[in-house]
Order: sequence, then C-alpha cells, then structure tokens
Amino acid sequence: MRVTSMIAVAALVGLTACAQDGLFPPGGGVNGPGAGAGAVGDPTSMAYFQSAVGDRVLFPVDQSTLSPEAQSILSAQAAWLRTNAAYTAIIEGHADEQGTREYNLALGARRANAARDYLVSQGIAATRLRTVTYGKERPLEICSAEACYAQNRRAVTVLQAGAGL
Repeated sequence: MRVTSMIAVAALVGLTACAQDGLFPPGGGVNGPGAGAGAVGDPTSMAYFQSAVGDRVLFPVDQSTLSPEAQSILSAQAAWLRTNAAYTAIIEGHADEQGTREYNLALGARRANAARDYLVSQGIAATRLRTVTYGKERPLEICSAEACYAQNRRAVTVLQAGAGL
C-alpha cells in the first residue's frame, strides 16, 4: 500500500511539472479550454471565444428550449463564427445525473440540436456544425445538489481549427 501511495504522489508531481512547463494545455485535451493559437485578447483565438463570447449555454431541468440568455450567447457565438470562417464547431449536449442513461443521452442530443439549429438560423452553415451527445457521462460538477446539476445541464460549443469536421 505504501509503494502504491508513493507511485501516485510521484505521478502527480510529474504531471504538475508538465502542466507548469506548458506541455499540457489548461483544461485538458487538444480542443479543450486553452487550446488554439492566440491569447485571450486575440479576438480570433479559441481562448477569446471561450472567455469573451462564451462557449456554453445552460438549460432548465428536463428542457431543451433555449432561454433568452442562451439565445444571446448563441447569437454572440454566431457573430464570432461568421467573422472567423476558418473554424468549425462540435456542439456537445449534456445532462445532469438524474434520470436514466438513455433518457439523458436523448436529452443531451435535443440540447445540442437546439443550439445547432439556433446557430444555423443566425446564418452559420450547417456544414460547419456537428452535434454529439454525452448525456450524463461527462459532468462538470459531481454532487447531489441543484447547483451542481444546473452546471451539468448544458450545450457546449467546441471549436475546431480548420474547415473540416
């Protein structure tokens, strides 16, 4: 047991060092938060899109209808995408942990499609957008409280550099 703990600590120290050296982008994956060229101040960067425009919209319980706030965020996303035609996007649909896996996958799909349809209605070519549903499989917050559930009921627009999906 002691050897296992020592290995875990060594791995954590190594990963922390790599992250501090800039080998891993903040937030994780290649297309995750912090990905893409440019700083937050560069209006053509993915970082700017996430921080200034907003990459996600939230939904009420068991709903896929866009609120006025969600429409405002998506309108800003559409304006950014019109100006930055070199990007495509994958819209991820998510749900909270309540309900069955199958129900939440379907709800996540409806949420992603609602966001996609709104972007298309704002002049973004459907060929630049793709949807995927994760249901309750990728929560941002894990706890049994409404504050956590609310953060997990979302659609996230993930930018992809280049014109191909």
